[in-house]
Order: sequence, then C-alpha cells, then structure tokens
Amino acid sequence: MSLLFGGLAALRRVLFRWRILQRVVLPVPVVVVGNVAVGGSGKTPVTLWLADVLRQRGYHPGILSRGYGGQVEGVAEVPPDGDPIRYGDEPVLMAARSGCPVFVGRDRPAAGQALLAAHPSVNVLLADDGLQHYRLARNLEIVVVDEATLGNRLLLPAGPLREGLARLGKGSFIFAHGALSAPVRAAAHGVPIFEFDLRGDLFERIGTRQERCSAEVFKGRRVHALAGIGRPERFFAQLEAMGLMIERRPFPDHHAFCEADLYIPDGDVLLMTEKDAVKCAAFAPADTWVWPVRAHFAPEAAELIVEKLDGPPTA
Repeated sequence: MSLLFGGLAALRRVLFRWRILQRVVLPVPVVVVGNVAVGGSGKTPVTLWLADVLRQRGYHPGILSRGYGGQVEGVAEVPPDGDPIRYGDEPVLMAARSGCPVFVGRDRPAAGQALLAAHPSVNVLLADDGLQHYRLARNLEIVVVDEATLGNRLLLPAGPLREGLARLGKGSFIFAHGALSAPVRAAAHGVPIFEFDLRGDLFERIGTRQERCSAEVFKGRRVHALAGIGRPERFFAQLEAMGLMIERRPFPDHHAFCEADLYIPDGDVLLMTEKDAVKCAAFAPADTWVWPVRAHFAPEAAELIVEKLDGPPTA
C-alpha cells in the first residue's frame, strides 16, 4: 500500500511538472508552509511568525488553510472569534492571533482568489499546510521538519510520511523544529536549514486572557495538563522543565473536547495549549490557564525569505 501511495504521489507531481495538470497562478506571491509527515511539526506557529515578519517589512499578508476538522463547504472567511467546529481549530487560532484575513477551503486556489477579492490590499498569501497542494503555484516552499514525527521514514500507511525525505531537497527552505540528524540533513541536498523553537513566557487565564502569571504560581498545587495537538508530549515536557509536577492528559490532534474532558477537582489547576483553548473557552473550569507560544528563529531566516519573495513561481 505504501508503494502504491508513493507511486501515485510521484505520478501526480510529474503531471504537474509536465503541465498535463495545470497549476493556478495567483496575482500575488504565494509562500507555502508544509511538511512531509503527518503530525505536529510546528507549521501553524511558523505561519504566524512569517505573517508577523512580513507585516513588519511592509507587506499585507493573507492566510489560506484547508480548515481541517471544520465543516465549511466551499470557501469561507474565518472571523477572529469564529466557531472552531465550523472553521477548524487552527484557522480560528490564526485569525485571532495574526491580524490577517484567513480563508479556509479544500480548493486552495479558490480560497486564494476569494481572499484577494475580499481584501484587495493583501499582497502576499501564506498557505498553511499546503506543500502537497500542487495545483496552487507557489513562489516559495518552506518545509517544516520535526525529526520526531518522521518515525520509520516510510510512506503512508506503513509510516507517517506524505512524501519521501528526498522531497526536502526540493523546497526553498527547511525550518527544523529542533536539531536534525546527519541523514536528514543530507536529504536536504543543500537547501538552507534554519532551526527554531517554540517559547512561551506567561500563562493567561482562559476567557479573559488579560490575567497573566508565571509558572511559579502553580508550584505546590495539583496541576492537570491537557493537550490535543500533534505532539502533546512536547507540551508536557515543556511544563515539566518549568518545575511543574503535572498529571498528563493527552488527546488526539484536533480532538473535539467536551466538558467532561476538562473536569478537575476543586482547588486544582488545568493548563492547556492555545490551539486547544479556542475549542474549550466556553466550558472550561474557571482555574484554566493557556500557555501561548511563539516561534523563534535566527534573524537571517526572515531576511532571506523577504529577499526571495519576488522570484518566479516554482515549477
């Protein structure tokens, strides 16, 4: 099955390369952010970082997303206070955090056309999780890699890969969430690699988000840590590195939470990720706190991206 999957994926890439299948070229530069493996590698924080970088350089970015887990048929704009059940958790988080217009749709070119029609000031589009959506022509490809998600290095369904590691060598940049081993670096074939990490400072009380505190406030209390993300163990390890003793509550990525999932005894504390908070704010216990994180890169990563934005779309 993996061989069949790989063969069909390769055939599709060739058909686009030979222009038997046609790409849609939008009138503004397109930067695709994606990965070669399923699971959480940090694509959404990278997209938010990139939107902030481009805005600081005078661009007006817009964001495209598939809207995984949502219920939108066709194309829709995501309001900052949108319902994650309708639009998906990551698009709602990006709409709330980025200050950019965010559109969702399985048809990425149609979503891009709708976004540009509704927001004519937008002059660059960021396609979140769009690496394998070859119908959308792109000017830059950013491949986000967390080596822990590469597993046995086999293609679906025998392994976690959407495309083989050789795909790393065809991107514009590789953003590595943590260090990469020598074999993975070799697969990049000279593509620039920039390491990043996700950092958070203060916790924010869910609901208001204006009340903030440090991890010191929770020490000595019974703390429950909840995460329905691609790699919940990373979140748990970060909390433990702060000196917190936690009860781990992992859930599948994009889990549809209910009130029972968030139960804590009186006097206990519940900590969660920002992605989970967009789905839980309406029914979370009062003593629930969110830990927002941001992607941090070396400054030269931003400079190289801005320099290359005016290049021709890749084939």
